[in-house]
Amino acid sequence: MKNIKLLFLVASFLTSHIFAQEFILPLWEKSIPNHNGNKIEETYESTDIIRIQQVDKPSIEVFLPAKKNRTGEAVVICPGGGYRIIAYDWEGKDVAKWLNSNGIAAIVLKYRLPHTQNNIEGRLSPFLDLQRAVRLTRFYAERWNINPNKVGIMGFSAGGHLASTLGTHFQDNFFASDNIDSISCRPDFMILMYPVITFNEPHLHVGSRKFLMGENPDKRLIYYYSNELHVNEKTPPTFLTHAEDDGAVPVENSLMFFEQLKKHNVPAEMHIFPKGGHGFSLATGNESLSAWTDLCIKWIRNTTTKVK
Repeated sequence: MKNIKLLFLVASFLTSHIFAQEFILPLWEKSIPNHNGNKIEETYESTDIIRIQQVDKPSIEVFLPAKKNRTGEAVVICPGGGYRIIAYDWEGKDVAKWLNSNGIAAIVLKYRLPHTQNNIEGRLSPFLDLQRAVRLTRFYAERWNINPNKVGIMGFSAGGHLASTLGTHFQDNFFASDNIDSISCRPDFMILMYPVITFNEPHLHVGSRKFLMGENPDKRLIYYYSNELHVNEKTPPTFLTHAEDDGAVPVENSLMFFEQLKKHNVPAEMHIFPKGGHGFSLATGNESLSAWTDLCIKWIRNTTTKVK
């Protein structure tokens, strides 16, 4: 009788995993790279939005549209928060559900924050986590009905900095643990929403630089993480959205990146809105600003349409 119950439980678990449309997976089953062994308590603040303030075990939350609606495209989402917190629903889960409504699989990344006490070298952890998230998406592509050649990334604010760091430094490997780490982590396309791009004066976002690299970062790190300086012909096609009146992350961040994309003949589309401030997410209720969502979907379709 016990064996029958055990088999039933296993079968139930497998069935629920196969047919689930939303589920969470750890990025690493065993040892987490760049983790020093210190355990920290993950903290969640839920007021107007959900803010995750510390991350000990990075993970992805997978949102799959109904199989009949799936287009084969997938987007790994990096919520923002200045590398200090993660705006998990505002720039993560809500965005995933919007992508799902357009037939696109969405993977929300809960990445480690660089200033927490569980890092060996804090600046590396978010990058390693995003690399792994893209690789896992391709690893599970067949099971999740995703085309492995249509895997993009999307980042908001500091999450946009993280995304653009992968888009310009995807060839940099700091760690390998298993066969998944041999899968390409180069995104097929990027969507950058009011992104932090540069860590150089006068257009940097001081908070993002501070929480990623500390108060007085080495000039070599400032150069490495000023992503407008590392665009080349292999940088993925990119969609950018920014508000001209952004008082936190100057619009020049997107303008500089777009200029370099065009200089290197990388397909790019940019939409600058006169008003919107910073951190507008889906801009629900703002008829003018929320137009970015339709523009973005059309751009994804046009960008991936030739991929088989």
